Amino acid sequence: MRVLIADDQPLMRHSLAILVDGDPALTTVAQAATGGEAVSLARQVIPDVILMDIRMPGGDGIEATREITADPRLSTCRILVLSMYELDEYVYGALRAGASGFLLKDAHPGELVDAVRRTHAGESLFAPAILTRLVDHYVRGPAGRPGTDLRMLTDRETQVLVLIARGLSNQEIVANLAISIKTVKTHVGSLLAKLQARDRAQLVIAAYESGLVGPGDR
Repeated sequence: MRVLIADDQPLMRHSLAILVDGDPALTTVAQAATGGEAVSLARQVIPDVILMDIRMPGGDGIEATREITADPRLSTCRILVLSMYELDEYVYGALRAGASGFLLKDAHPGELVDAVRRTHAGESLFAPAILTRLVDHYVRGPAGRPGTDLRMLTDRETQVLVLIARGLSNQEIVANLAISIKTVKTHVGSLLAKLQARDRAQLVIAAYESGLVGPGDR
């Protein structure tokens, strides 16, 4: 898995690179100090996963994420946003821009490596506190928020969507529904197509916007 690291602090970039390169399945292919540099390098090296800081000079991480996810040449690239802050505008801005997950920088090193792997596998990744805030945002948000129409989904697809919105991995969905991993992947692929979602993070947003997930679903 080819990883691009974008962070304006040299020490943080160096530390992240050590963690990434310490896993035999991962390798750091480029490092960027600004949002603009992250976009330029991503187009040059076509990484599998980008670890993207939010607050950077020369275009922040959210704008860089938006540019990268809009580039068809980078359609296979997944972005995991890292931040010291869990401010609402950062979380929602990053996800709206097309990020596949949001992780706080105080996460355990093992969590970070696992997050890179899961992001590359197409799974959405959220710190527990972030997932709770995301639910609160949509459940307690302004009345009249336009929802996603889920009437085209089958009952099983709806069940899978709920579990994705709770933050479960494919293997956890297998255990929860007693179905095969192949069946889970088929349902996830169908959900992505029917809801015109880029990845699982956007499926999570669709589940919240539609009202499918509520306070009791955490």
